[in-house]
Amino acid sequence: MAALSTRGLVSRLHQHFLSLSRPFAAAPTSLAFHALTRRLFSSDALMDGSQILHQPPTRIIQATPAIMTPNSKRTGIIAVKCGMTALWDKWGARLPITILWVDDNIVSQVKTVEKEGIFSLQIGCGHKKPKHLTKPEVGHFRAQGVPLKRKLKEFPVTEDALLPVGTSLGVRHFVPGQYVDVAGTSRGKGFQGAMKRWGFKGMPASHGASLSHRSPGSTGQRDAPGKVFKGKKMPGRMGGKTRTVKNVWVYKIDPARNLMWVRGQVPGAKGNFVFIKDSVYKKPDVSMLPFPTYFAAEDEDETNIEPLVADLGEVDPFMVAD
Repeated sequence: MAALSTRGLVSRLHQHFLSLSRPFAAAPTSLAFHALTRRLFSSDALMDGSQILHQPPTRIIQATPAIMTPNSKRTGIIAVKCGMTALWDKWGARLPITILWVDDNIVSQVKTVEKEGIFSLQIGCGHKKPKHLTKPEVGHFRAQGVPLKRKLKEFPVTEDALLPVGTSLGVRHFVPGQYVDVAGTSRGKGFQGAMKRWGFKGMPASHGASLSHRSPGSTGQRDAPGKVFKGKKMPGRMGGKTRTVKNVWVYKIDPARNLMWVRGQVPGAKGNFVFIKDSVYKKPDVSMLPFPTYFAAEDEDETNIEPLVADLGEVDPFMVAD
């Protein structure tokens, strides 16, 4: 608009209107001309009520308990794998246990359909110094008004499971006895042969095999098709990929130390991050889960809470087997 309202353009338009006016008609006055040009080339002409875009109201997200429905989807949390051990339950059964540490999880960003096109929560875990982060990362945390975090992970949720930025998530987000899915990066094994990578039997160990005892064997046919098919199991890089272990049973949680004991193994080495969410196949009872997360009471002191163990029932499984 500024380029159209230059002095030279206005002068030429003025002369053009004077040349088009009839001899018997009076020339347009300077006031009427300026009113016409201001109407044509001003931004005021675009500001009528029909062309103003009305912005939708801002969504208000509150950290309050709600009722979970079968279609609701809660957020997950980020934990650190501390290692493995073994425990014996009250019946004397030995359980292989993986210990996970939920290190100060908070909601670092909220994504909604109105702005990003999806309902999801970005969760931050751990702590990190500003000198160990890039400037865009530091700017992201400062724009959200949250502390600097070491690890970020986005979890899709339903609309009723949204939480405001800064909400703290602890180990009581899950309950003992439920099943969860744990995802992480598996241990990297490097370049391995077909026997270790795929479990091949190998070649004969005695007669007829000369320096090819661990060889994968034939990889194709003859002239037809005359190639090795894609996806053929051959030696190559093993491990170091994202894997998910489904239906992991939560045996015990310790709110005082934010520790979780789960049965079995989970991907990754000691000290790696893992991502925990509600199981997809063995869905927990919606009535037993805190929704959208666990909110501690104002007078509750989590440092004095005893560990919570899953209910193993009142029937000895060894006596039933006998």
